[in-house]
Amino acid sequence: MGGNHARTAAPQTRRMRRWALALILPIAALTLVATALLWPTEGVDSSDGLAAAQRDARVTAIDAQPCEASLPDDVNGCGTAGILLEDSDTDVEVALPNGAGAPRIAVGDDVVVTEAEGPDGPTYTIVDHQRGTGMWVLVGVFALALVAFGRLRGLAALLGLAVTFGVLLLFVVPAVLAGSSPVLVAIVGAALIVLTVLYLTHGLTLVTTVAVVGTLASLALTGVLAVVATAGLNLTGVTDDLSGSVFTTYGVDMAGLLVAAIIIGSVGVLDDVTVTQSATVAELAAADPTSGVRGLYAAASRVGRAHIASVVNTIVLAYAGSTLPLLLLIVADNSSFTGVVTTQLVAQEIARSAVATLGLVAAVPITTLLASVVIRRAQPAVAPPPAHLTGT
Repeated sequence: MGGNHARTAAPQTRRMRRWALALILPIAALTLVATALLWPTEGVDSSDGLAAAQRDARVTAIDAQPCEASLPDDVNGCGTAGILLEDSDTDVEVALPNGAGAPRIAVGDDVVVTEAEGPDGPTYTIVDHQRGTGMWVLVGVFALALVAFGRLRGLAALLGLAVTFGVLLLFVVPAVLAGSSPVLVAIVGAALIVLTVLYLTHGLTLVTTVAVVGTLASLALTGVLAVVATAGLNLTGVTDDLSGSVFTTYGVDMAGLLVAAIIIGSVGVLDDVTVTQSATVAELAAADPTSGVRGLYAAASRVGRAHIASVVNTIVLAYAGSTLPLLLLIVADNSSFTGVVTTQLVAQEIARSAVATLGLVAAVPITTLLASVVIRRAQPAVAPPPAHLTGT
């Protein structure tokens, strides 16, 4: 989510507080009701999942043998490895893993194995390394650095991240798997994240309330644009084996899931822009009490245009980087630039970037105008001194 931009809180009269509560409380109540209605009541049957049963093990021995023929994806060579299943202290012999993405193993490595039933009993395959300890260390360093630098704001940001992941893992994903509309779930989940995280991170101020309203309005526009783009470009949301397996196994509306992904993915950048614009207007109003709504809007919009120019590049690179291996494969298999761009995979990422950017661009005038009107009413403009007193 966005950083702490709101240094100076706008003055809040009793009238402004009533206005803010009258606007936010119905939105919050509607979001809570929608969350309760969409909350999944039944879990997903894990027996129908995509992954085989997995167990933790440790490599105790490796018996490498010369390969009879050259392997196209040789990682560990031929032979066997001895492993100890950690949950049962059972020694098992398995084939050395090879192939694209196979883990390179050594004696003493903690690994993950899959278990499958065969005619002679269960068979095991090494599929990955255990990363639990390393991940906890990385997360701990990240949290310590954030709190050490941001102090209370850093701690609030960590709590905001916890809320975000909680909403995604406890509500959005289970609700989609339970058969609810991905688009509706994403809208409600995004609203829940915005209402909780923005106030948690930036405090209960008028600046934050304006940013919340601007974010929700921009998200609504982003959702409409995402639906139109997905339908107009005939995007199915199925571009690889993983998305195909999700559709086949769980019957999820993949086009709707694509729209949901665009909505959820836009929350972070929208929150950053709307908080920045709202805080900028508050700072400008405090620095120049003589400036009216039009002056505040014009000055803050210049800041917003500079911010948008950098954030747009961030959005495009983030989407491109996430699909770089597939982009390499598509470019290698197609000599025509037009043929590459119009493939569903690339068209889907272009649609993501374009829709997110349009929502971001719309967030600047929406939030800036709202902040200019609200903050100037909270702190009425002061008339400039007479010309004869200023020497002009």
